Amino acid sequence: MRKLILLFTVVAFSFAEEKTAEKLWVATPLTEKKAFTEGIEGPCCDAEGNIYVVNFAKQQTIGKTKLDGKSEVFVTLPNKSIGNGIVIDKEGYLYVADYTEHNILKIDPKTKKITVHAHEPKMNQPNDLALAANGTIYASDPNWKEGTGQLWMIDPKGKVTKLASDMGTTNGLDISPDGKTLYVNESVQRNVWAFPIKEDGTLGEKKLVKKFEDHGFDGMRIDVDGNLYITRYGKGTVVKMTPKGEILKEIDVLGTRPSNICFGGPDGKTAYVTEVDHQRLVQFRVDRPGLAWHRLHEKK
Repeated sequence: MRKLILLFTVVAFSFAEEKTAEKLWVATPLTEKKAFTEGIEGPCCDAEGNIYVVNFAKQQTIGKTKLDGKSEVFVTLPNKSIGNGIVIDKEGYLYVADYTEHNILKIDPKTKKITVHAHEPKMNQPNDLALAANGTIYASDPNWKEGTGQLWMIDPKGKVTKLASDMGTTNGLDISPDGKTLYVNESVQRNVWAFPIKEDGTLGEKKLVKKFEDHGFDGMRIDVDGNLYITRYGKGTVVKMTPKGEILKEIDVLGTRPSNICFGGPDGKTAYVTEVDHQRLVQFRVDRPGLAWHRLHEKK
């Protein structure tokens, strides 16, 4: 009888373990269809788990979505500003790539006051953002018409420096856990590059990590182990890739045009993807926390 109970316990444990494992990498909708416009982009989570996404209900807004999927307008951007990428610092301030007005906007999470953190008319359109541990922001800057792109650095005081101007359509970007490498993808050319970050924040010579043979790229984020999660625009998947270019996973995200990704939830192991086909957020569980989530919860 004791052997039977032990066998039943082992089988039950194995089944529970398998069932838990099955929940990883499976996308499900978080918000309703058409909750956002086709400009849905720039997801980013704050320390409480709220997800901020641009163009909720109408263009020029930033929506705030809770863990249960309920969403509301957080702010409406001024003038002709429209947001794209978003990053959030440890104090909770949101930095938004305003691609129409060539700005990086700063939003106070408590007062919702919007200020211009940086303005650079020589930008094509600031697109995606990456936030370094010291508060430096890196911005991709594609020129879709010409198939070219640039990279910019914005220091904590808002000073703007051009880092590269001879690239393809720069889009998703993020920084390695040790802060020594900036990864950048090119949507049209389908390349993923790694740049060494120098002491002053500028970049060294880029190295090709991987070239994909089909479909485009969009947003990209890194987990605590340094793996890259890249949205495959046109293919409808998110690829999990090592820093050396080895593909570990490919996740179907329920629409052919995933535009960006972030990590959040109670433990940093929920990936949120902006999905253009149905104009909604989808989510799936992963095995390791996102780096940005981890940094928000580190002790100051």
